[in-house]
Formats: sequence, structure tokens, C-alpha cells
Amino acid sequence: MIKTLLPRIILFRKEVVLLWQAFFAPETPFYLKAATLFTAFYLVNPFDIIPDVIPVLGWVDDLILVPLMVSWIVSRLPIKQRADHRDRNDRNGPTIDGRSRRL
Repeated sequence: MIKTLLPRIILFRKEVVLLWQAFFAPETPFYLKAATLFTAFYLVNPFDIIPDVIPVLGWVDDLILVPLMVSWIVSRLPIKQRADHRDRNDRNGPTIDGRSRRL
């Protein structure tokens, strides 16, 4: 279970960074910006589907629903936006021919 959880956590971190950058980009559609705000609001909102006062179940809905909402929003981002994010985060430059990098 740990082997499958760690890559998902790393992917979630990257998706959150991508959403942050996409939120301020003018190419991002308004409904995706609104969904991003709704996701952040749901995370801090005291009214959940399952209340947080229930010991473990209250946090489980946050741990499951928020990453699902983030993944859904990222999957709807324009392809150009996702490619720009990948190029920005590639510190060594684009891969050429699969073996070397342009300096």
C-alpha cells in the first residue's frame, strides 16, 4: 500500500502546483478557476459531507474528495497549459532524442 501511496502523494503535490499556476493564467477557463476556489473552500469549510467531529471518518472524506477534485480539474486544463507547466519545471532543458539534453 505504501508503494502505491507515495507516487500518488507526489503526483498530488505536482497537481496542486499546476493548479496554482493555472489559476493565475489568463488561458484557464473561468469554470476551472471557480472549481479550484470551491475545492479550497471545501477543504477549510467546517461543513463537510461527513462532519469532522466524527473521529476518523470526518477526515477520510477530505483525504479522498480533495485529491479527486484536484485531479479532475487538472484533467480538464487546456493541453497547452499542462505543457507549459512541464517546460517550466524541466530545469535541464527539453529532452532531445531521448538521450541528451540541450544546454
